[in-house]
Amino acid sequence: MKLLILNGPNINMLGIREPGIYGSESYSELCRQAQEKAKELGVELEIYQTNHEGGLVDKIQETYGKIDGIVFNPGAYTHTSIAILDALKAVSIPTVEVHISDVSKREDFRQVSYIRPICKKTITGHGIKGYLEAMEFLAGAEK
Repeated sequence: MKLLILNGPNINMLGIREPGIYGSESYSELCRQAQEKAKELGVELEIYQTNHEGGLVDKIQETYGKIDGIVFNPGAYTHTSIAILDALKAVSIPTVEVHISDVSKREDFRQVSYIRPICKKTITGHGIKGYLEAMEFLAGAEK
């Protein structure tokens, strides 16, 4: 099984960007924990981050026929990108939406998720552990 962790804008700034909201753990720590979880689950893992909407669309399209599941934190594009939704629909790869903060307790605009309807599950407010939960879900869903 092959999983992709896909991260949108500003996720690379974890530990620096608003630690009161996103925590003090760095992006490299997220990647380290995810790789450790992949070994535990016996899955291959690729991790990709970009601050550009088109880069996310391109990466989703590239996964077609190559990846079995996507753990996806689109960042701010969650609330704005129909293009990302359309890319996920096109490839039909099981996807789990992940948000580090509890978006349900934040600004009104963060209540809208364009990708949620296509996702198998949404995990919010669990910090970077939410990524690991999503990996477990996808690995279990394929067995």
